[in-house]
Amino acid sequence: MHTAADALTRKLLIIGNSGSGKSALSERLARLSAQPIFDLDLIHWHEDGRKRDEEASRSLLAAIVGQPIWIIEGVYGWLAEVAVPHATALIWTDLSWAECRSGLLRRGLRPGMTEADQAALLSWAEAYWSRSTPSSAAGHERLFEAFRGQKVRLTTRQDVDGLLARLGIEMPN
Repeated sequence: MHTAADALTRKLLIIGNSGSGKSALSERLARLSAQPIFDLDLIHWHEDGRKRDEEASRSLLAAIVGQPIWIIEGVYGWLAEVAVPHATALIWTDLSWAECRSGLLRRGLRPGMTEADQAALLSWAEAYWSRSTPSSAAGHERLFEAFRGQKVRLTTRQDVDGLLARLGIEMPN
């Protein structure tokens, strides 16, 4: 018999808006079973900041989902669609814009990112609820509703903390 924690420690897909805490959650959950983490940003973008061809990105991800354990996290619903049929669990970090904005500002500029890049990211992330693409709240909701495995929708930072506490994962100080 498999438990909810078993599903989370095999092939876990985490989706949500930019700044919703997907990366931090992934890192904490990976401690359960030393799962490798794959960030959809790094699959979609080249290191020099150029977008990778979508088919090339899908091919990279298709190779990853064949591995026995993983955590894949990101906002790109069109890439998450590649992982969904292989996932044993799905977490949607469906936090408010205030929480996501706070997370993005707290994170600061990533390597190679300019203030203009950050402003564009903030604008794109704020539009998460008004877009209708696979990388929007509506797109993520479609993925979540259609998923038949173990799934959890987290709508506050307290929900995230509660999930980690139920799994026995200590929170950082």
